[in-house]
Amino acid sequence: MIVCGDDALAERLAAELRELYRTQVTIVVPTARTVTEPEAGGAGRMRAAALLSRLQAAMNRAAPMAMDSLAGQTPRVLEAPVLDEDTLTEAGVVRADALALVHDDDETNIRAALAARRLNPRLRLVIRLYDRRLGQHLTQLLDQVAALAQPGLDPDAVDTSTTVLSDADTAAPALAATAVAGTSKVVQADGLLLRAVERHPPGRGGVADPGMCTLALLSSTTNDPAGTEGSDASGQDGPLLLPDDRTVAAATGRGTVVLDAVTPAGRGLPPRRLTGRGLPIGSLFSRRLRWSLAGLVVCVVGLALATWATTEPRPLRAGYLTLLDLFAIDDPAIGEPAARQILQLLTGLAGLLLLPVLLAAALEAFGTFRTASALRRPPRRLSGHVVLLGLGKVGTRVLARLHELGIPVVCVEENPDARGIPLARRLRVPTLLGDVRDEGVLEAAKIHRAHALLALTSHDTTNLEAALYARSVKPDLRVSLRLYDDAFATAVYRTLRAAHPRALTRSRSVTTLAAPAFASAMMGRQVLGAIPVERRVLLFAALDVAGHPLLEGRTVAESFRSGAWRVLAIDSTAPDDRRPDLAASPDDDTSASPPGLVWRLHPGYVLRPTDRVVLAATRQGLAELLGPRTETRPGRAAP
Repeated sequence: MIVCGDDALAERLAAELRELYRTQVTIVVPTARTVTEPEAGGAGRMRAAALLSRLQAAMNRAAPMAMDSLAGQTPRVLEAPVLDEDTLTEAGVVRADALALVHDDDETNIRAALAARRLNPRLRLVIRLYDRRLGQHLTQLLDQVAALAQPGLDPDAVDTSTTVLSDADTAAPALAATAVAGTSKVVQADGLLLRAVERHPPGRGGVADPGMCTLALLSSTTNDPAGTEGSDASGQDGPLLLPDDRTVAAATGRGTVVLDAVTPAGRGLPPRRLTGRGLPIGSLFSRRLRWSLAGLVVCVVGLALATWATTEPRPLRAGYLTLLDLFAIDDPAIGEPAARQILQLLTGLAGLLLLPVLLAAALEAFGTFRTASALRRPPRRLSGHVVLLGLGKVGTRVLARLHELGIPVVCVEENPDARGIPLARRLRVPTLLGDVRDEGVLEAAKIHRAHALLALTSHDTTNLEAALYARSVKPDLRVSLRLYDDAFATAVYRTLRAAHPRALTRSRSVTTLAAPAFASAMMGRQVLGAIPVERRVLLFAALDVAGHPLLEGRTVAESFRSGAWRVLAIDSTAPDDRRPDLAASPDDDTSASPPGLVWRLHPGYVLRPTDRVVLAATRQGLAELLGPRTETRPGRAAP
């Protein structure tokens, strides 16, 4: 297995493959001297050096654990200034089973994928891409190249030869859910939405509603609603994933995560143009100006009615004379009755008042059009909103998710060219440009009236500093931080909990949520999604029963392993009619296809080799299932 990357995801993925799947890993990292952009030279060198040191430390820790299975072989770390064909050849792409390209830059990953496919058409590729549409086209292109390069290759082997994933897409729903109480965690499968809901600890001696099935027992209890925010290293103090029915029944007073519902996935919203349909009148003119215009209109109408009632019997001519007087057109009322002369003077005065109003309207409209592409400022009376720090890849996806939920958001971003700025401008989301650590930035975001803070910058210390300052302004603020290191996150959680016991604090790691999906894809399996359970991860995967002795020929009840995996559904569609990607929504032309997934399985149902199942699994449990198989993919050795 080969992993190529330049950030924390590469480190986490390499550790995942090494520790859970017991595979030999070659890691290709940029040299510390590599500089991709002149203005970021120092940052690039520091990031590369930090990544290399973390990789070496992580691999040294993992080596004793895998001594028996890998005969003491240590992972190979290859430094290269450029990820080209020569580097890939030196890394062993020609003989490798799988290659993961997880650089933060999409173009680097695409170039390397094209080169790797030329070197080894049978190579299983896992590519990190932010652009979803580009990822679909790239998958089709690379699979077509593989099929043409190997005419006799089985199509089933090509279906999974290229997988495009996005760490931002994987983590965004979970991060958005931490900021909003009661938001369900959603995983899509076969055009259906699996909704996992966190249930609060019931009253003393009570058991939470199990829903369709209980996926996890949380560390939170009736006496300690905040829990410990445990991770994989927390032991008994952390959450318990996939417990059996007896454990659930005995766990009175504990919070749970349950599979609450399975509903049809709604059709995605059509893409909208950045310009939108147009600007409403309310955006063009201020409230004061609109009232001034309305008052003048009423005044002119009143003068026209007065002219009609006093001097001019014909209403149309009365209106015409009023407009002549209003615009000061030369038609003096000499020799006319006194009433007519008075009305003409009043109408002329109204015309004088109309001129500055029209000028103000023109200036406001011009200014509105000039600032139509500018970022909005937070409204003065805004409250109950979510303050989102960071509009990078992850922050952009979280912003889109919160907007879909109808939750008011105020964004703070230091870089005016950040990826999420165009989305914030298009959605008309209030956004502040500035360093969140500077004085007055969080106050401008109305943090004192906010419901929650989502700190999603790529720097742990920046997120922590923002959280601490926000808590000093509003002690009961709900805070969710993006933190990489589990030990650091545990220390932060305990400190914040001790200082603010009544406030809710959550921390999530994007790489922890995304790495299992990348690792499983490298092993040739499809992970539908991942949901966080405190700082642990529960995976939903699609597996063919054939070749898995822990599933094949067993009943649903017998296949269940507490703390490892649980079969949730069976695909009843004929193998030839199944869609290769369960995570994709069905197309319009497949709406009349067979029923698909069957839920609420009978415990006595025997799993057949032709079945495909959807299961929930822990990281360790999925690695065990994806271990040795009784048959391999055509044209390649078993991983």
